Amino acid sequence: MKWETLVQYKWGMMTPEFIILGVATILSLIDLFMPRGKDRRLLAWFAFVGVAIAFVSVIGLLPAKTASILYDTFRLDAFAKAFKLLLLAGAALVLLLALDYKPKEGIKYRGEFYYLFLTALLGAMMMTSSGDLITLFVGLELLSVSSYILAGLRKTYRLSNESAMKYVINGGISTAMTLFGMSYVFGLTGSTNLKKIAVQLSTLTDGGQQYLLALAFLILFVGLSFKLASVPFHMWAPDVYQGAPTPVTAFLSVVSKTAGFVIVLRLFITIFAAAPSHGKDPSSMLLSMQDYIAFLAGATMIIGNTIALKQRNVKRLFAYSSIAHAGYVLVGFAAMSWVMVDSIWFYFVAYLLMNLGAFAILQVISDQSGSEDISHFAGLYKRNPFMAMTMGIFLLSLAGIPGTAGFIGKVNIFLGAFMTEPAHYVLAAIMIATTVVSYVYYFGLFTQIFFRATAEHEPIKLPLGVTIVVIVCAVGTILFGIIPSLAYNFLDQFQHFGDFLQ
Repeated sequence: MKWETLVQYKWGMMTPEFIILGVATILSLIDLFMPRGKDRRLLAWFAFVGVAIAFVSVIGLLPAKTASILYDTFRLDAFAKAFKLLLLAGAALVLLLALDYKPKEGIKYRGEFYYLFLTALLGAMMMTSSGDLITLFVGLELLSVSSYILAGLRKTYRLSNESAMKYVINGGISTAMTLFGMSYVFGLTGSTNLKKIAVQLSTLTDGGQQYLLALAFLILFVGLSFKLASVPFHMWAPDVYQGAPTPVTAFLSVVSKTAGFVIVLRLFITIFAAAPSHGKDPSSMLLSMQDYIAFLAGATMIIGNTIALKQRNVKRLFAYSSIAHAGYVLVGFAAMSWVMVDSIWFYFVAYLLMNLGAFAILQVISDQSGSEDISHFAGLYKRNPFMAMTMGIFLLSLAGIPGTAGFIGKVNIFLGAFMTEPAHYVLAAIMIATTVVSYVYYFGLFTQIFFRATAEHEPIKLPLGVTIVVIVCAVGTILFGIIPSLAYNFLDQFQHFGDFLQ
């Protein structure tokens, strides 16, 4: 590529990515040359400032029109901007959690956490803007490989080693299947560019090739379902969530899961929405696959919520809760209504706030008690009324009680199931039933906090970083629950999500 051509690109579109890459590089060098006994927590603030600057740069790019560079492999559209804001906000809050994370055995490799975390974030951000199968896959692997290492960061803790091993094995299977599905798409079209693939597939009328494309759809969906932790590809999530450091678990449950749905939306809406389902039938292949997606959504909601009922370890409880919430989001994807992307985006806003807030409080209690058993939440209202009150808010939002962001998120997805013809009545009914089932374990934890006595009466103190996370998440959960239009209007004043299909 000539230098003249290189400098003509609008590199300003990649400003957030360049900032994260630069900060991660600087952090790795600082950590390399810092004295061994020096406290690495200062690096957390450096990483936090870098993420905050990247967040501001995305806000600065909001008015920009849809554009692409590097032969349409990197796209800046409303879809990318919206999800980058989510990823960066979640990453900033996780960094504040990591600042005050103090497991009993300590973390010798705390410095590595911060720059590996940023490389994982960079991979997720690249996925939001990818317009090519290769860049999508590279972003996915950058996120995945960094996550494998982060999960096993507590090297002297057996469960952390076990979680990293299981994550690597299941992640490897997921990667192989995803790449196998992509190879079918490339073989049928001769291109890795998503827009070119969509154009090629829109004219695909041969029955044999359509069969191969349907097979590619199923293989891709199975491969990416591992990333979403949807049933029956969820088996890794409880063990990984339990063994990984709490900030890593929070990252996997929010930021990584959001990135997983980003690649699903990018791939399937862009590619398979354009392909005919049968012969010259004008109906979309994506629409013809609704029943398969709906089945997985229903199974994910049922199994996630049912198994969560028997959990005593709060991390495992939230792992199955996360599986169930993946099912709720899949309902929005299966319905494929005209508000699909908007409702999924808002759901992740709500999920980020309520889940990170809950993990922040869990981290403090588990660090102090050395255990994640539900019994350690008993009598929390006496030991720290502020923690008890905010944890109650997060649990109410996770359960979908009115007045919280979680309720609005579920209502949007629920109503989306009725906006298509035919309406998805069975899926909506399963969503209601499983939400009611979730009340049992959410309010079981709620009962421990407010209605169970405790033998320990020592007050619990919140560190600064955790306090900031809890306040931000609690305020956001209530604010978006009462005035959800704030989230929608913020983005609608610039442009609509639908432009990422153009």
